[in-house]
Formats: sequence, structure tokens, C-alpha cells
Amino acid sequence: MTQHNPMLKKLNEILPAIRENAPLAVKLRQVPKENVDMLHGIGLNRAFLPKAYGGLEMSLPEFTDCIAALAGACCSTAWAYSLLCTHNHQMSMFSKQAQDEFWGTNPDAVASSSIAPFGKHEETEGGIIFTGDMKWSSGVDHADWIIVGFLRTKSDGAKVYSFAVIPRSDFTIIDDWYSVGMQGSGTKTAHIDGVFVPEHRIQAAIDMMEGRHVGRDLYPDSKIYHTPYRPYFACGFAAMSLGVAERMIDVYKELTQNRVRAYTGAAVRESIPPILRIAESYQQVAAARAFLEKTWQEHKEYGERHEYPTRYVLAHWRTNQAYAIKMCVEAVNRLWAVMGASNWYEDRESQRLWHESNMTAAHAYTDYDVCAQILGRELLGLEPDPSLL
Repeated sequence: MTQHNPMLKKLNEILPAIRENAPLAVKLRQVPKENVDMLHGIGLNRAFLPKAYGGLEMSLPEFTDCIAALAGACCSTAWAYSLLCTHNHQMSMFSKQAQDEFWGTNPDAVASSSIAPFGKHEETEGGIIFTGDMKWSSGVDHADWIIVGFLRTKSDGAKVYSFAVIPRSDFTIIDDWYSVGMQGSGTKTAHIDGVFVPEHRIQAAIDMMEGRHVGRDLYPDSKIYHTPYRPYFACGFAAMSLGVAERMIDVYKELTQNRVRAYTGAAVRESIPPILRIAESYQQVAAARAFLEKTWQEHKEYGERHEYPTRYVLAHWRTNQAYAIKMCVEAVNRLWAVMGASNWYEDRESQRLWHESNMTAAHAYTDYDVCAQILGRELLGLEPDPSLL
């Protein structure tokens, strides 16, 4: 944990209220507005906002500490809000004109995203005409903008994975988020129909990974913007998995302290299996935290040096987070398997944590089967497989 983190101190003061709202998030199928207002109130949304617009330019380790803590209270809130925050880092790479449109009149403006290239477009003078039902846009109900992915065709016919930034006035929300877990993330579909996107609100993803983005010279003294966008975009996934796992350990301990066998009256905490399970899960989660903190510290140090990572380093950063999630999910499932039938009631926190934990491993970026192939190929000196995200 980051030694000095004033934002985490502020966050801890509102976490009891956010935890109390977790059932409401499930019922609403989106983050309660009260949660967003509380988090905006302490300024967490400005974590990656440029200082030029009143932001904090917070380090990645400080931010992930906050997201892990938030996930322990309500992972749905953490999932949606983390992405609303990290998109500010991505926006810092766009043109000054785009940033002024985004934050100029409202520095608290945030974006959701749907970055899989579902969108279709037509080239037109000065930009593109964009159309698409953009799925999986977590937190979209609270977003002022949306960042969408599409494949743009170059003059030589090559497809370039790109992003377009679209204001809230130019899309509608399809209320289709009916999930068995992470219900409160509000991961709905944004419907966009023939919207003009000017060139200054379009960027190629590869340029944002390799330091060729339009906004590269805007913040020469920054310690967080001279970095690839993707590690910042994805940092919350592992932080959330960690926070849920740490909370599950606490819940398991609380439940086991006074639990007795229904038919025999025997004290569960004195039997060997629960003792072994809590010990192994505790150490597994502690190892995941140490592994993640080391990785996030590397992100920070590269940014401070304005050094872009090699392909080898990027492969490790990507897959380290997925492996840590794998450890956290295993730790949670080990405990869940013996927590008893009463924990299957819908209102039990343990049941919600179990669903949330497993969903952190379900994102395309956290799929460990994909990540293991990426890292394995890199370790063996093979060229990257373009079919692997």
C-alpha cells in the first residue's frame, strides 16, 4: 500500500456509505447517483485529470490503492467509476482542442467507453460519420462523453484500430444490462446513429501506445502522461479483483468465527479444513497484492522517466495483472466452496463478492488463457500473434 495517500484517507471516510448502498446498486443495475456524488466530492474523478484543468495527476499506485479499497465496499461502483477516471488519462493524449471541449467548461466531465471495434464509419470532410450499438459501456449513465473503438482504413487498405470521442448529446442508452454479477456497474449499450466526429477527436490506438499521439507535447513535466494508455485504462481490473478478495477474506473470518454445524453443533472454526483454506487464500491474496504493487510501481517509474516500455516489458505488465486476478479468484473460490448454503441467499455479501470476483476475470483484457499465450510467445522469442488482443 502507498505509504502517503491523502485520497485514500478521504475515500475511507465514505466507504461505509458506499458499502451500505451496494444492494441498491444491484437493484438499480447502475451505480447510485449518491455514490458518484460522494466520489466526485472527494475529487477521485480528477485523479488522472491534467493539472492544467484542475486535476491531480495522481500516481498509478495511489490510484489503484483507492480502487482496491472501493471494490471491497462495492465492486460495481469501483468497476464503473474506475473506468470513468482512467479515461481522463486517455483523453490527455488527444488534441488541445478536444481537451478544451471535454473539460473546458466542466473539469469534472468524465467518459465511459466501448472500445471493442463494433462501430462502423464513413469518411467525410474533416472527420467521420460514426454509427454503432456500442456495447459494454460501464458507467455510461453517469458519463458526459463516450470513447468508442472502430477500425479505420488507411490509404493502403490496412485497418487501424482507432478511438473516437462523442458527447452525451449524440448518443442514447439502451438499457440492456441484465447480469448475474456486477449488476450495479450499469454496463449498458450506447446507440450512436450517423454522428459526425471531427478529426481532432480521433486517435489511433497504436499512437497512444507508442508516444506518437497528438497531445504528446502538451504536458512536458507530467509524470503520468508519457506512458502507454492501455496499462492505465486496465489498471482497475486487477485492483478490483484484489479488493474483492481482501474483503472476502474478512467476510469469511467473520462468518466462521461463530458458525456451527447445523446437525452436530460443532464449531466450524476449530476444524482443520477451514483453517487450511483461510491460510492458503490469505497468502495467495497477499502474494497478488505484492505482485501488483511491484508492477504498478514500475508503471510509475517509467512514466517519471518519460520512458516507453519495450514489447517485452509491456507483455509482462499486461499478463502480470491477469495472473494476479487468477490468484485472487482462486482464493475467493476456495473460501466460497465451504461457506455453507445460507450464503446463497441473494442478500448475502459473500454471494455478491463471489460473483464479482469471477467477473473480474471475464473481461477480454483479463482472460488468462490469452495472456499466457502473449507472455509465453514473448519469453520464447516468437513474434506476437495478431489474433491475441
